[in-house]
Amino acid sequence: MASHFLPRAVFPTLDSLPRSYFLGHHRAGLTKMKTLLSSIDLIIECRDYRVPLTSRNPLFEESLAGRERLIIYTKKDLGRQGTAADAQNEQIIRQWHAPAKVYFSDHRDKTDVRRVLKFAKEYADHAVSLVGFRMMIVGMPNVGKSSLLNALRLVGVGKGKAAHTGAQPGVTRKIGSGVKIIMGEAGTEGVYLVDTPGVFVPYMPNAESMLKLALCGSVKDTIIPPTTLADYLLFHINKIDPTLYAEYHEPTNEVIPLLEAIARKTGRLGAGAVPDTEAAALWMIQRWRTGHIGHFILDEVSPQALQQHKATLNAQAPSMNQAIKVEKERRRVEARRIRSL
Repeated sequence: MASHFLPRAVFPTLDSLPRSYFLGHHRAGLTKMKTLLSSIDLIIECRDYRVPLTSRNPLFEESLAGRERLIIYTKKDLGRQGTAADAQNEQIIRQWHAPAKVYFSDHRDKTDVRRVLKFAKEYADHAVSLVGFRMMIVGMPNVGKSSLLNALRLVGVGKGKAAHTGAQPGVTRKIGSGVKIIMGEAGTEGVYLVDTPGVFVPYMPNAESMLKLALCGSVKDTIIPPTTLADYLLFHINKIDPTLYAEYHEPTNEVIPLLEAIARKTGRLGAGAVPDTEAAALWMIQRWRTGHIGHFILDEVSPQALQQHKATLNAQAPSMNQAIKVEKERRRVEARRIRSL
């Protein structure tokens, strides 16, 4: 890092940001999950390793209580820096959930997948059922539920994809039938996993949490301006290592010059060879999402962080009905603003 460069200590508050991505199929999916609880033996909740606190959805704990839960932090390969800090972070996250079981997973790593299958088989063996052991996989949008399900099926029973996946949230919109991931023994039906749509929180009181989820892909890229997301990404990169973008620009806290440099180097130019900063921002965001511009966690990971996060949400969060009203009003104001342009 250049000795004269000082990264921003804080990111500016953006009160105008949308605070919700709670869609109709999210509400319908959560309602359907509740009706299935009586037939579910175990819930697997996926959270994004890069946002271990922010990808926690309290709705699952409220609505799906009464079933044992396995927490899996997906996309660990995108958040690990390859240092001793990784093991320290994971130990703290395990302590957050003690005594519940926690796994960290890269769905492309068969060792991780086999570890989850082993847990599921051992758990199922203690609850013998002739109609099969049923698990349900839940999580925020685009945290990797369907990718994990496909990986479990491939390693567990040697079969191909059963769930569609994509770079944007909302690929899974309905609850599917159970997919077999472990073959049955001695006349039993085996272990089945039920895929579900991602469910967002009704209201996100913290604007920075909305930025984190959008940056990780839990919100469609059309919801928050790409240049804003790229600026937030730059803020975090500068705290870690500004040389991650050294081939495009010297260390900077100004996102537009960086995006212009990226646009020129990658050929993202508009009429008259003018740099397309929005296209460059989307490119930069996608490169980070795929692990090509640094691997790091966006949330604070400390022994006290989980309780602080819960306290903040409890102090700021309105009821679901109030949250929906706030979001509807924000959309009306935004629609009026656009019409007046």
